[in-house]
Amino acid sequence: MRPKSKVDLFAAIRRDSRIEGLSIRALARKYDVHRRTVREALSSAWPAPRRKPPPRSSRLDPFKPAIDQMLKTDLDAPYKQRHTVKRIYDRLVDELGMEGISYSLVREYVARRRPQIRVEEGRGPAQVFIPPSHRPGVEAEAGFGDVYVKLAGVSTKCSLFTFRLSYSGKAVHRPVDRTIGVSYVSAW
Repeated sequence: MRPKSKVDLFAAIRRDSRIEGLSIRALARKYDVHRRTVREALSSAWPAPRRKPPPRSSRLDPFKPAIDQMLKTDLDAPYKQRHTVKRIYDRLVDELGMEGISYSLVREYVARRRPQIRVEEGRGPAQVFIPPSHRPGVEAEAGFGDVYVKLAGVSTKCSLFTFRLSYSGKAVHRPVDRTIGVSYVSAW
């Protein structure tokens, strides 16, 4: 039976080679793998990571500079005069002779590039991550306040206990009767 993962397969091949003394050909036959895989397993305990293929070129690549230029000119244009995706697509077909490229491909590219161009030109919010200043479970805020509740048709003044976690912002509110000290909500 063949091991489930490649790491387990490599471990099994190395173990059988060491303990049983099997040859590369016998190990390849036993585990139903190529001899190249057996040699790789014997040379290293960890399989080599998969290589990512290089990014493929898109049929839209020759038109991307023209689209980017249209989007850059839109930054200074009044709102009603900016290019819609339909208008960009029509201009590419009419002015640049674009053929065989779907509208949805242009739409996806424009949706991705429009915010990026705003940031590149210094007109949009920068993509910045600000780490939270509070660590989980370390800080919280608690307090009491007055609240009026109707109990059996009578307006009763109660204290409202509030507990808020600073990291997640989750809060718990509990009304407490001042006279008898009882919480009216029993489950958190």
